[in-house]
Amino acid sequence: MAVLPIRITGDPVLHSRAQEVEEIDESLFTLVHDMEDTMSAAPGVGLAAPQVGVPLRLFVYNWRDEEGVLHRGTAINPQLLISPPPVGVPDPDDESEGCLSIPGERFPLLRSRTALLRAVELDGKPYELLVNGWLARIFQHEFDHLDGILYADRLDDAHARAAQRTVRRRKWGVPGQSWLPGRDHLED
Repeated sequence: MAVLPIRITGDPVLHSRAQEVEEIDESLFTLVHDMEDTMSAAPGVGLAAPQVGVPLRLFVYNWRDEEGVLHRGTAINPQLLISPPPVGVPDPDDESEGCLSIPGERFPLLRSRTALLRAVELDGKPYELLVNGWLARIFQHEFDHLDGILYADRLDDAHARAAQRTVRRRKWGVPGQSWLPGRDHLED
């Protein structure tokens, strides 16, 4: 398989709603395996198809929890139901997240603690997962990508301004920028 370039914020594919997957075919198998290789090389715990320039409603995830249990899969045409997010200020130690499309940055963000994911796996079988904690955060983050939302779009005012300064400083925020995991080293 192959490691694909990851689009950086500002690319139109990241800021538009992705299209439903119409058919699970050989090209989709190849895309999913390439996305898994890309996520591993980055490294990341989730990757949505728009992040590699493909406007389809699809994401992959691969995360090991505190007990050592591996949570890995593909979500095709997902639906996500979430509990109401908590009210308050996010904890910068426990509630910060990053994004491969805003590489090297992390900001605190409140997310719902529980999520119900309904999707189709690569074998064509539908499934449903009720998850809590960090996996719920991963699902919300990746699902947002499918609707053209980056986590920086959800930050409170102070952190949103810091994220915008970073984007300006790095000269991101324009179409056509990407980085290749394993090859590109992004510096401040």
